[in-house]
Amino acid sequence: MRATLYFYAVGFYHFLSIGSTCGPNEYRSAYGECCPMCNLGSVVRSDCSGDLSTTCQPCPPGTFMSEPNGLHRCFTCKHCAENSQCRHAEKHRVCRPGQETKTAGTKASDTECVDCAPGFYSPSGLNCIKWTDCAARNEIQTEDGSPVKDVTCEQKPKERYGLVDLIATTFTEFYRILSSEGQ
Repeated sequence: MRATLYFYAVGFYHFLSIGSTCGPNEYRSAYGECCPMCNLGSVVRSDCSGDLSTTCQPCPPGTFMSEPNGLHRCFTCKHCAENSQCRHAEKHRVCRPGQETKTAGTKASDTECVDCAPGFYSPSGLNCIKWTDCAARNEIQTEDGSPVKDVTCEQKPKERYGLVDLIATTFTEFYRILSSEGQ
């Protein structure tokens, strides 16, 4: 039993130290991306990838997760003997997409959720992220954001002058110069 707890403690510490290069509510996936963590009572079903956020799943009966995390398996609950004084944990509220955790749940209180402010989104219900500023990336916004989805940006089309445009512009300029000299 102690060896199992030690394994979980060391593994969880190792997991937290690896994810330290990401934001406080993110973990580093096996592919090196900083992904949003899953809430208490849930673990990662699939890591984030590109424009897709982390997909979380609730812990099955007999297991638990007491911290926001990027783990793929829940911890096994301790099984108590008949006469011991064991208490079963109550599952905390999980914030829904479009919300973030204002206050994490404790032994005495449930998780408190708040809606994302305008201009922010939360696909997983963990933390609200500011919409991407397409103009700052020298791109154009092609789709509006929502409380659960970021805006969509695309590269600006390159300005091109075709051969016909170049000849027409040159001819027009040449004709203007000739006309002004003739007056």
